[in-house]
Amino acid sequence: MWQVSAPRLFSCVLALSVLTVGACSVSTPPAAPAGGSATVRGSAGGEGSETGTGTDTSADPGADPSADPAVSPTGSPNPGVLTAEAYKGELDTRYKTMLAAINALAGARNVRMLNQRVERAEEALSGAADALAALAPPVEVRTQHDAYVASLRSFATELGSTVGKVAEQDLCTSSAVLSDLGDQLKTLDEAGESLQGAGDYPADVVEVKAAGKKTRRLGNGAFIRRSTLNGRSSLQIHNGGSRDAVVTVVKGGSKAFSVYVRKKSKFRVRGVRDGSYKIYFTHGVDWDGKTRAFTRQCSFERFQKTVKFKTTYTATQILWHDWRITLHSISGGNARTANVDPEKFPS
Repeated sequence: MWQVSAPRLFSCVLALSVLTVGACSVSTPPAAPAGGSATVRGSAGGEGSETGTGTDTSADPGADPSADPAVSPTGSPNPGVLTAEAYKGELDTRYKTMLAAINALAGARNVRMLNQRVERAEEALSGAADALAALAPPVEVRTQHDAYVASLRSFATELGSTVGKVAEQDLCTSSAVLSDLGDQLKTLDEAGESLQGAGDYPADVVEVKAAGKKTRRLGNGAFIRRSTLNGRSSLQIHNGGSRDAVVTVVKGGSKAFSVYVRKKSKFRVRGVRDGSYKIYFTHGVDWDGKTRAFTRQCSFERFQKTVKFKTTYTATQILWHDWRITLHSISGGNARTANVDPEKFPS
């Protein structure tokens, strides 16, 4: 038995793009000028006699009602400051919207969904910050309110920057986005807890936690998925790129195998069974075994040409095909590749 020389499949042009796989707002009327005086004049006892001159209320600092923002110059409650219950109602409406947006972002399952949900979260938090900034909270929580609004604005601003990172596939999973937003997420969490603790106000919108930035890798040649490999053919994979890769080989509608190939490394898959196969591959940084995807700098591609493995039996010989592919551009390569929508990439 002997093995014939096999065709070779080379990638000609690879695009290594940087990826990885109704607020109630009431304006407070201006207070009367502190230090103003009122004079009351009247006559008693005879013509020309004057009694009862008025006094300057500013003479006593403690008597200035404008010193308390919750009290109007007349001494009555200021209509611009919300009661505790009214403030809770305003927070509650926005709390539900923000909580849902952040949790939806954390639950995104692919790059396209992640991009959409980051945009929605940015809109939700930015809108909430604007609406809450227009409110006059109860005096006793003014400090916590201001800190909460500031942290909402900061988080929304960072989300705006993150939209671009996801669109360019520099960040590819929700865990990578949360890690990238770690500092702002922590600040928002602390500000929400502080406001909530000051009077049981619904403000703690952060239920997710951000892990630190990681760079996880599998061993070269580690199988992520493997069906029966009892054929005679083999597929040699050469990853000469600067990022690790996962190669997924599909026969019909079923995945035959997925194998991890580290950057600057080679691996040969033996026992490939006869059939026509489509070959997909994803490059990236930091492999998340739970989601089976790279979290940063991900790309998704496939070879346009279908690869056929065939064993031929004769009276005296058994002949079969081996294939070799490269995942980086080389001179003389004869196989073109195409980008793949992340949603359609076989995970």
